[in-house]
Amino acid sequence: MFNSTDLSVLNQKGINISQIEEQLEYFKKGFPFLPIVDSASINKGIIYIPEEKQSQYLNEWETYRERNRQILKFVPASGAASRMFKDLFEFLDVSYNEPKTSFEKKFFDEIEHFAFFESLNKACIQNEEKDVKQLVSERNYKTIVANLLQVKGLNYGFLPKGLLEFHRYPEESRTAMEEHLAEGAMYASNKSGMVHLHFTVSPEHRSLFENLVKNKKSFYEKRFGVKYDVSFSEQKSGTDTLAVDENNQPFRENGLLLFRPGGHGALIQNMNDLDADIVFIKNIDNVVPDHFKSATILYKQLIAGILVYLQRKIFNYLHLIESGKYTHDQLMEMLYFLQTDLCIKNPEIKMLEDVELVLYIKSKLNRPLRICGMVKNEGEPGGGPFLSVNPDGTISLQILESSQVDLKDPVKKELFDKGTHFNPVDLVCSLKNHHGEKYDLLQYVDKNTGFISGKSKNGKNLKALELPGLWNGAMSDWNTVFVEVPIQTFNPVKTVNDLLRPEHQ
Repeated sequence: MFNSTDLSVLNQKGINISQIEEQLEYFKKGFPFLPIVDSASINKGIIYIPEEKQSQYLNEWETYRERNRQILKFVPASGAASRMFKDLFEFLDVSYNEPKTSFEKKFFDEIEHFAFFESLNKACIQNEEKDVKQLVSERNYKTIVANLLQVKGLNYGFLPKGLLEFHRYPEESRTAMEEHLAEGAMYASNKSGMVHLHFTVSPEHRSLFENLVKNKKSFYEKRFGVKYDVSFSEQKSGTDTLAVDENNQPFRENGLLLFRPGGHGALIQNMNDLDADIVFIKNIDNVVPDHFKSATILYKQLIAGILVYLQRKIFNYLHLIESGKYTHDQLMEMLYFLQTDLCIKNPEIKMLEDVELVLYIKSKLNRPLRICGMVKNEGEPGGGPFLSVNPDGTISLQILESSQVDLKDPVKKELFDKGTHFNPVDLVCSLKNHHGEKYDLLQYVDKNTGFISGKSKNGKNLKALELPGLWNGAMSDWNTVFVEVPIQTFNPVKTVNDLLRPEHQ
């Protein structure tokens, strides 16, 4: 099936034949649906933090920061923003020349409210010798869009979201990446005022990100009174997956195997390379201007406080187990903690002898820990929080996508449909054990949680395989806690017109 050229390509990518064979098997058999027991909700897997308890967790986080631990903000920032401008690309291709759809009309009616308007105006003057207002008066709308999206202008249709001007301030505009620098200073600095940020970027854009940091770093350090340590990594080529045709045979283009990026789940390897005690994870486009950041800052500190509070209890229990000086009552206390605080149930628990019980408790406690913010479901797309059955038969909290649930089963569909919350990608994670040693995060991935999608290449249909998602199957075997956070903390920019929403103005 594979020739010498194929083997050479695999070797260059760092992919072995057994990985390819495993992928081909998934294409043939598919991925199993994950059995869900219930959707998570308030007091049933999702914690609500009343105002009177907030100070406790805020103090927990402030105390932790004073210890000068390694705190890091991890931001997936690769990929072009082409989807964000899908409607405008379509406008360039349609036969009519003036805006007709509600999206097109809104874009041009409010064009001066975009943070990038001044840059766009300059590009139009330079390339067309006319400003935006003149082009609009002449009904030359497509020329404006071309100057926004194409290389001759701002090239926004081919840049990553992190490099686009998102918000306007009295004296400057900020890119999405700069907003993450500002956020990091507000909740992720340590005692010495150091803010560590890590962005995963695509190879072709890395130098642009690095230049932005070089040009703006000192400005934000002075603005917020901090020091920045900003690092970058790229999705590893060894996480690319093989594409296949409709007969599940390797898809070839000009005789060469076609590989595709493995999705954001591949970034678990980038995280695994980092040395940090606590890691915040947030998507590149979920940022707001400073005057809207208060809810984000508060709840980032709250979920971080819950994490260090639970981490301390877990570490104390693990040290006690390893000392061998625990009582039966203390084992029952640990078991209660697993069941109530971490929502881990084991239907076979009554069958375990004391020695087995100790091993079970230790195995469940000694894992990476994540606290996930959950917002009330108001119709936005996104994975949902569920109580799911794990491969070992235990039940725990998981973030699942609709494709992972058998929606043809009326019982499962009812459980899915009654979900009250969804995942906005708002996580804080603990990556080291009670001895200060890094966990090998690759050991906690459930490989059976990937998915297959239909794509095309040069008019030919193909199948693509995505690895278990970063906050889905890639963290399947982590200890997980869900906390309700307000919708004000979730402000993604999926289309360019989202930047016209009040929270981005």
